[in-house]
Amino acid sequence: MNTSITSTARLLGAGLRALLVLTVVTGIVYPLVITGIAQGLFPGRANGSETEAADGRVVGSSLIGQAYNLPLKHGQETPEPDLKWFQGRPAGGLGSNSVNTQYDLILSGATNRSADNAELAQWVKDAKAAVVKDNSVPGYTVRPADVPADAVTSSGSGLDPDISPEYAELQVHRVAEKNGLPLARVEKLVDEHTEGRTLGFLGEPRVNVLELNVSLRELVADD
Repeated sequence: MNTSITSTARLLGAGLRALLVLTVVTGIVYPLVITGIAQGLFPGRANGSETEAADGRVVGSSLIGQAYNLPLKHGQETPEPDLKWFQGRPAGGLGSNSVNTQYDLILSGATNRSADNAELAQWVKDAKAAVVKDNSVPGYTVRPADVPADAVTSSGSGLDPDISPEYAELQVHRVAEKNGLPLARVEKLVDEHTEGRTLGFLGEPRVNVLELNVSLRELVADD
């Protein structure tokens, strides 16, 4: 009996010691080492790829799209886009001409509707009409055929921070007109923020909307 109790106590002691060691190694040492390596080699990515304004204030992550909407009016449920800013892709494929600020990660993602789905087709049609209306200004009219796909559809995650150079260029006339800026200066701003394919062959050329709007704000402030 005593031998059995002693053996059991010895096994329990060994198990507790193993639990303690593994807890320290995997729960404290390993995370600290990985965090230290990440902070040393990739501090920007380790901290969430934060984007800062000219005053050093963090305004978001370069990896997640943001909204540029007007405040909700009394009784209004869907905000209107603030057209002085470049707009990103629709969120969740819901056909709006802006990106949702309050992302619910449980709901983020593609629409999961087939290409011939009538509701999806209507969303795209409505979104295209909004893009044409919002970006047509005196002296420049957007044709439906000019609207790129990323202007009326969401990404697979619904959180895409980038738009195509074509969509950014389509918005240039409107942004210049709303901010009282020379068209050529806004076009140059888009060119400066256009990134090519990763490693020269992966993905597509893109423009990060948050970073573009941060630079636009600085340009307006300096003008």
